[in-house]
Amino acid sequence: MTSSRKNKTLYIDKEAASALELVDDGLLHPVTKLMNEAESAEVLKTGLIDGKSFPFPFILAPSGKKNEEIISSLEVGEEITIICDKEEFATLIVEEIFRIDPNERVKHIYGTDDLSHPGVMATIKRIGRWAVSGNYTILNKKENINKKNIAKAKELIGANHTSSLVMGVNPLHRAHERLIRQTLETTDLLIIFLLKPYDSANIAFDVRYEALSYFINNFLPKNRVVIVPLENSYIFAGYNEIIIDAIVAKNYGCDRLTIGRNHAGLGMFYDCNSNKSIIDKVTGIDIEITVASEYVYCDECKTLVSKNTCPHGQHHQISYHADSILELLEAGLLPPAVLIRKEISSFLLSKLFPNRFKNLEKLYYDTFPVKGLLEEHTEKDFYLELMKLYQTTSLT
Repeated sequence: MTSSRKNKTLYIDKEAASALELVDDGLLHPVTKLMNEAESAEVLKTGLIDGKSFPFPFILAPSGKKNEEIISSLEVGEEITIICDKEEFATLIVEEIFRIDPNERVKHIYGTDDLSHPGVMATIKRIGRWAVSGNYTILNKKENINKKNIAKAKELIGANHTSSLVMGVNPLHRAHERLIRQTLETTDLLIIFLLKPYDSANIAFDVRYEALSYFINNFLPKNRVVIVPLENSYIFAGYNEIIIDAIVAKNYGCDRLTIGRNHAGLGMFYDCNSNKSIIDKVTGIDIEITVASEYVYCDECKTLVSKNTCPHGQHHQISYHADSILELLEAGLLPPAVLIRKEISSFLLSKLFPNRFKNLEKLYYDTFPVKGLLEEHTEKDFYLELMKLYQTTSLT
């Protein structure tokens, strides 16, 4: 619907709305509001807000000719309505309007404004040349049930320490499982922030959520793990991603954050005769950040091992590259169980290729030993039985 108010209106997308909701829920603290020009300049200069790390200004500068015309015409104290998906999303009392450079904005987020970078290309299309600051009120605000779920889980087990992981699990593989288990070993409660993208993902978020839930419910103490969907907006992109992850995790009540050694935002560099990373730049955020080992399968050790403890070279090691495993799945191939747990890969293939077989029941009964009873079987059942055949070794 269109706005029935007489206010001037701005139009934003779900990604911008998500960022505004994070601030409104207190999940990006020390950010508490849209920043004005002076506050933005101070953040760019120091990387701090009230002595706490924040990597770039939190501003609202939606793209589009109409939006820019509206913002440039606003007056201090004027109330405007913000529209998202044709619905009234929020109202804002104008404090200040100011010009920004979209190219500089993406540099602050990604470290580059090179349009060949996929994140830069997507983000710069969303940024206008005028920003507006002021206090805003979200309309028809929904309660953040994830905060409640975490508080309830803490109380249930009397948690003293709460750790967090930020994961895409696209797809969930054995190295993910090992990282989850390792993190759970040293904490009372584990929060897994499952990234929910705005563009089309290879494996739909709901499918990834269900796969992760299956692993937790069947192979972990499920009362000690909570999944929290985390809408993966542009503010989590770029080389500052770890800082934003730490801020959100802390504001959700976590005191520890574990990241993988191959995390794209880790950014190792050499300074003052020692190795440093973006972690060393985090100031005032009271959360312990740990870098986990990289896990591989070693054909000499015959198991999943840390690269730090395996004495054998890379020629004996299988790395867990999610994009390559995903390529197997997208080709309709069943990945070896050493890469993905068979229950997970069977589930994923059944979702990626629904109804791919002309006569599933005939194929099932012709291919596998059966008890002689007529039973209905799903595609997931078929893949599970097929994996058993792959793992049969007497004729190989």
